[in-house]
Amino acid sequence: MTTPRSYPATGHDHAHTHGCETVVRVSCVKHAYEDGTQVDLCGLEFTADKSSRVAILGPNGSGKTTLLFHVLGLLAAQEGEVEVFGVDPARDWAAIRRRIGVVLQNVDEQLISPTVFDDVAFSPRQYGVPEAEAGRLAREALDLLGIAELAGRVPHNLSGGEKRKVALAGALVMDPDLLVLDEPFEGLDPSSRADLIELLHRLTDERGLTTVMSTHDIDTVPEFADFAYVLQPGGRIALKGTPAEVFAAADAMKASNIRPPVLAELFAALRAADPSAPAPALTVTEAADAIERWKRGA
Repeated sequence: MTTPRSYPATGHDHAHTHGCETVVRVSCVKHAYEDGTQVDLCGLEFTADKSSRVAILGPNGSGKTTLLFHVLGLLAAQEGEVEVFGVDPARDWAAIRRRIGVVLQNVDEQLISPTVFDDVAFSPRQYGVPEAEAGRLAREALDLLGIAELAGRVPHNLSGGEKRKVALAGALVMDPDLLVLDEPFEGLDPSSRADLIELLHRLTDERGLTTVMSTHDIDTVPEFADFAYVLQPGGRIALKGTPAEVFAAADAMKASNIRPPVLAELFAALRAADPSAPAPALTVTEAADAIERWKRGA
């Protein structure tokens, strides 16, 4: 499916206000594809509140991308309800499109301009931002991602990780309220992955950004997300909670064919060998602190 290049990020004409308002709500949405594949996103209701970072986990074919496409109005709910900023995105996309930034899994479909600079400047230009201001916004977005040196390059010639950063710069160029990311860590080296996580935290803190992300990269979820949903094959939303709560539900994770983060596996093995070992930690910092306390007998 070709993603229309009508998915710019947001404009600067809205105010960011912190609060617990629900930005995204998906309630028992069902979708039948032309090949007969049925995805039933039922079970638990999916929500993302303002300034939250929400991860969607599940095996291939569980409906992660289907869920995101409904949030973006690329698919209309055949059953159930979808609300983004209080409207149905499939019917009223024009009312909210300036508030949403998007990076889909196949970034090649999003990079269509002759140079990286032109690609990042695409959204401001499309919205009639004066050229000098559009250029300033593009340069700021490139700086934000640390890729200013790519400005004159041809997007087609970039590496996979570079393309993903360019697409993200284009998604952030006009300061969105909601950022939707489909497998954003794919093709990124560990350093770039850590930089992206740090950037998303900063944008949440400084701008009130809400992020909804699907990912196979389980080990990044505790670093990135404050909330996670687990989808089972067929789309059932089986589990939700903090990363610690989700990864502690071993049976539900196994039913969804998701392995726990490597640190959770390590601590499980430690406790199997020695019941006095500490409870699972999900980040390197937490793990180091827990092991240090254990060594001291605390």
